[in-house]
Amino acid sequence: MDDTVVFYSSPMSRGRVVHWLLEEAGAPYRYELVNLEAREQKQPAYLTVNPMGKVPAIVHRDTVITECGAICCYLADAFPAARLAPQFDSPLRGNYYRWMFFGAGCVEPAVIDRMLSRPEVSRPSALSYGSYDDAVATLEGALKPGPFLLGREFSAADVYVGSQIGFGLMTKALEARPAFQEYLGRLQQRPAYKRFMEKNDQILARMSKAS
Repeated sequence: MDDTVVFYSSPMSRGRVVHWLLEEAGAPYRYELVNLEAREQKQPAYLTVNPMGKVPAIVHRDTVITECGAICCYLADAFPAARLAPQFDSPLRGNYYRWMFFGAGCVEPAVIDRMLSRPEVSRPSALSYGSYDDAVATLEGALKPGPFLLGREFSAADVYVGSQIGFGLMTKALEARPAFQEYLGRLQQRPAYKRFMEKNDQILARMSKAS
């Protein structure tokens, strides 16, 4: 069976998270560019892959997976040689899931709400992350022991949460606390991160020439 991952994405989207993870996993993949400016994500051909009309999405072994967090978890398990997820019987498996889904349910929505200056709600308990301050403080506390979310063990959760921290710092929706800056700095020194960035920049350059 062909193990190639068909990767639908755009270089200026959440697909960057998955692109980085594909490089970490050492997975064979084919990048299928979805031009967001041309609205290709809303065309019938792509809607058969993801009816939401959003990127990223992958197809692997005849299975379609969407949503960044789900794709990251899937790839970590599909390519176990990269050791991007703790073994199923490891005590770290619970923490791995905890921080992966904390990234999806708390960090990302809190950062996006702050970036868009959305007004505070009268019932914070109705939000997945409660309050922005609580989410940020919890994230900082998780990173301080270091060097990674699972201690010495790097995982797909670091790719996912680290990407959100990078986005938050870039947009100034996340305060530039030392714990965030130092953590992100460590991640950006990884060879797979550098490969992903180089390839992402090449795709952007080709898009620019074609426009």
